[in-house]
Amino acid sequence: MLEKRWILKEVPELSKVQKLASDLNADRILASLLIQRGIDSFEEAKEFFRPKLEDLHNPFLMKGMSRAVDRIQAAMELGENIMIYGDYDVDGTTSVSLVYGFLKEKNYPNLHHYIPDRYAEGYGISYSGIDKAEELEVSLIIALDCGIKAVEKVDYANQKGIDFIICDHHTPGKILPNAHAILNPKQSNCPYPYKELSGCGIGFKLVQALCDAMSYDARDAFQFIDLVAVSIASDIVPITGENRVLCYFGLQKINKNPSPGIKALINIAEYQSQKEMNVRDLVFGIGPRINAAGRMDKAITAVELLLEKDSEKAAEMAALINSQNTNRRDFDSSITVEAVDMIKSSESLKNAKTTVLFKEDWHKGVIGIVASRCIEHYHRPTIIFTESNGKATGSARSVPDYNIYDAILQCEDLLDSFGGHQFAAGLTLKKENLSVFSKRFEQVVSSNISDELLVPRIDVDLEIDLSEIDFALIKKLDQMSPFGPQNMQPIFISKGVRLFSNLRILKEKHLKFQVIQGKSFPYQCIGFNFVDYKDLIDSSESFSICYSISINEFRGERSIQLQIRDIKANETQS
Repeated sequence: MLEKRWILKEVPELSKVQKLASDLNADRILASLLIQRGIDSFEEAKEFFRPKLEDLHNPFLMKGMSRAVDRIQAAMELGENIMIYGDYDVDGTTSVSLVYGFLKEKNYPNLHHYIPDRYAEGYGISYSGIDKAEELEVSLIIALDCGIKAVEKVDYANQKGIDFIICDHHTPGKILPNAHAILNPKQSNCPYPYKELSGCGIGFKLVQALCDAMSYDARDAFQFIDLVAVSIASDIVPITGENRVLCYFGLQKINKNPSPGIKALINIAEYQSQKEMNVRDLVFGIGPRINAAGRMDKAITAVELLLEKDSEKAAEMAALINSQNTNRRDFDSSITVEAVDMIKSSESLKNAKTTVLFKEDWHKGVIGIVASRCIEHYHRPTIIFTESNGKATGSARSVPDYNIYDAILQCEDLLDSFGGHQFAAGLTLKKENLSVFSKRFEQVVSSNISDELLVPRIDVDLEIDLSEIDFALIKKLDQMSPFGPQNMQPIFISKGVRLFSNLRILKEKHLKFQVIQGKSFPYQCIGFNFVDYKDLIDSSESFSICYSISINEFRGERSIQLQIRDIKANETQS
């Protein structure tokens, strides 16, 4: 078990906490949590707790939006063939489904959708996709969740008389593609106020702008807001500002009136019996199934499911995707075991500050997941490579607060292509460059990563007493959702707790037990995959727990449950 650092956030000034608590008629815990999130007035709290669609920004503030809308209008008026092109992950497939579905709803007939094959074409815009567009006599490609670095490929399309509108949220390179229009809030001189939209979110803003320009009902864009919520959750973008509004209302649609495709996925994932879906359910239940289509076969299957109007057909397609997800899990598990064994068997790999592994027959569809799994065992920047089309294709994942994109950028001369952001990236290089790249990447990371970043961290909001936890507090915490990056579910620590009841081991890997603190009531705890902590708990007179708070419902009974994130003996934290 990896030792973890508990990083306690700065406790807000007491006077500020007391004022906000008084203004909101709330307790000190809620007021402190809000101030930590930059919310320190009644009006800001009102906006936070009651998101409104009116809070969304004018899409025409985005650089390139007017030019993009004008080009699409012209294409529709002239009856041009339009291709909606997107990446093969959740963000890409939801983006294509949204924009294609919207234009289809407007009865525009000359539409095609295209998702590149992960294995034959790789990430992003491909020459094959452009050739297919030419074959279909397409004169406009709308690229979603990709394209910001496709300089040569957009030039290739231009030579064929095909215009590009690029809707991307990834970090732009030094040179932008010569597209007809680029929508990306991260490009220089873009005045759009919110920079952290998902790819699907940018597609949504384009649809909003089309509604405005073409005098469609503004509500027409919002019928696809459930897709935006799935993309926001699955692409791990901050759930702040505009993303929070989109996710909030997207979850409402998912829980009240989901599209047939989303509903079929909810049913196949066996979430239909629970009260409401949340971001965590999208991240772990819906997103992986959508992703599985592109990981194991063709991502276009996911698009077809998300566009399907017939519930019975959607159920059949969801069953197929679910079986692909089961296969994905099998590959993921077996390759992770291989990868971890490779590290264990090599002194140089064990002692390195990075993990770079290659095996030619690893399944390309799961190497990103395997990279994340390796970080769970060895907490450091990780790249997992496999062979694809005669080259080494890798998927990179970072640890918190370390920009892996910048590290890869310093090895750019060894790469054929790469793209991504600070947390994750994809890259391709010649196999003969792999050894040199591995050494360079290790040197780059070793020279600028601090030792503390190589130890997993848990960001703790507050230290509280167990006696402060009740159903009223949980109800207030629930109102802070949707949770996600920059608005995570609150994490607490309580020191000096004692074991109240005998430990129970569930399914050979989980722990269930009760704790007390002072004269408090006993509180039920669940520690998933915490069996290695059994001896620590048994042998400690008192210990400290790090946890989140939830409601456990069992046979109609509701009880407070502390979900354990970490345990430390003798009240020592670092």
